[in-house]
Amino acid sequence: EPTPEPLVPYEGEIRHIFFHSLIVDTARAFDGDSKTTGYNQYMTTVDEFKAMLEELYKRDFVLVRIHDIAVEQTNPDGSTSYVQGDIYLPPGKKPLIISQDDVNYYEYMVDSDGDKLPDAGGDGFASRIVLDANGEPTCEYVDASGQTLTGDYDLVPILNSFIAEHPDFSYHGARGVLSVTGYQGVFGYRTHPDYETALGSDAYQQEIRSAQQVATALKAQGWEIASHSFGNINFGNADLEGLNSDIQKWANQVQPIVGETDVLIYPYGNDIGGIEKYSGDKFDTLYAAGFRFFCNADASTTAW
Repeated sequence: EPTPEPLVPYEGEIRHIFFHSLIVDTARAFDGDSKTTGYNQYMTTVDEFKAMLEELYKRDFVLVRIHDIAVEQTNPDGSTSYVQGDIYLPPGKKPLIISQDDVNYYEYMVDSDGDKLPDAGGDGFASRIVLDANGEPTCEYVDASGQTLTGDYDLVPILNSFIAEHPDFSYHGARGVLSVTGYQGVFGYRTHPDYETALGSDAYQQEIRSAQQVATALKAQGWEIASHSFGNINFGNADLEGLNSDIQKWANQVQPIVGETDVLIYPYGNDIGGIEKYSGDKFDTLYAAGFRFFCNADASTTAW
């Protein structure tokens, strides 16, 4: 057998690509209504995503965890700071983080008649993450005829399938980062308290339990979960009171479902600062809430 190539420490840029929910049915997504332009600007189709994965693999990218890129160390004076993590890869390989924003499957994407359930009139997206008979995360999808299907209809199961075929695309079992809001619920489950009246108490509690089971299964596979804020707020424009309120709602309603996270992916990519070192009341508030990794958009780096 050939001798495996020696691993070398990676030095250089680490790319981070983010996606939204993937479009399964382009005819329904691009039907000319008011949402068509937004879908065209911000969403990727299933076929496009699969082609991107093939191209990224060909170009020697390897998935790493966001927590692989930086680690906390204690300094001689007792203070702590973050330093670049040690990532060892075969020569020529390049680390990559993939994340998905708004893994919530909002009503506007899947429900056309206002009953809070996905239907044939939805816009052609998966409707929630579910666990299959083996406890593996996969997706439900309601097609144009109203039939509920289960399979590779969004990023999580598609990326899992790709890694199963190309295990060397994942460093130490890395998957991706899934960022969620809370104002309707996570992973397609309607866990916001307002839904208890609409769904009934028993069904509402089941939504919470199901979402917790999905979160546990995702994390066991190597997926990381991030906050996208509770209310999809613009952190750059929010005042301190609004920021505190949002953090409290996240802690009360989302954290009990998905667990603690120190990763914040800014809605709209809108950061609380620029390239200078973070400071000020907003940063102090976010830091006190436990966040250590801050991801914006259209920049060359992730702050940590």
